[in-house]
Amino acid sequence: MDDAYDEGVDARHGPDAPSGTRAEPEPAPPDGPDRPAPPEQPPPGPPAPTAQSPALPRTGVAALSPRYQVGAALALALIAVTACVHLGMVFLSLAPANTVTKQHGKAIEDWVYPEFEQNWKLFAPNPLQQNIAVQVRAEVLMPDGTTTTTGWNDLSAQDGRAIDGSLVPSHTVQNELRRAWDFFTSTHGTDNRPIGLRGSLSEQYLRRIVVMRMYKGDATSEKGTIERVQVRSATTNVNPPDWSGEKVSDTPVYRVLPWWTVTQDEANGGVR
Repeated sequence: MDDAYDEGVDARHGPDAPSGTRAEPEPAPPDGPDRPAPPEQPPPGPPAPTAQSPALPRTGVAALSPRYQVGAALALALIAVTACVHLGMVFLSLAPANTVTKQHGKAIEDWVYPEFEQNWKLFAPNPLQQNIAVQVRAEVLMPDGTTTTTGWNDLSAQDGRAIDGSLVPSHTVQNELRRAWDFFTSTHGTDNRPIGLRGSLSEQYLRRIVVMRMYKGDATSEKGTIERVQVRSATTNVNPPDWSGEKVSDTPVYRVLPWWTVTQDEANGGVR
């Protein structure tokens, strides 16, 4: 009985209170500046997401239906393949001759020229310091039976005016006449005689271009039939900068070609 009673009394006392005495309550913290501050509460925020929170809306390709997702994937794959093929073709067109270019040179040229031609003259150690203008005049058979010789038409100046101020100038305007003249000079000597089998081809190519341009841009040629044409180049030195002491002549140097007879299909308007 005593043991049970003692246990009951001790149970009511605290662990540190002596047996048979009442444990005194802890004193309340004093009021005033020495009173400890209450623990800070975390700032209120949005409730934590629960499993029942709605999913965020899908964006981009993921928002499309499966059928359109497949279409978008195929389109991206096609764009990537085309870009890789284009870069490879341009690289092969600039690379030295190798097995691939020897076997597929025609396909590479068809892909690259003339739209994607790479011209590195801008980065050459000694870039061109001359302006070359291609000019042409024609003998025209008029409807009344008389023959009239036109004045010199500066075709290069016409191309320059078409390029200036144009956001997307045509590759034809930029390169057709220039490349035709380069083709002619590379296949002819200084005496204007053809060198090799490509000489006659370059003459025909240049002649057809100037005849076509005369029919479109010369008022006299438009009224009659062109029988003969004569082409010349005017080469002028580019003026050096003001700070340079270099002196160059600004007098143009002409290279005049002989008169060419226009073939029957060209004379009848076959190149109009």
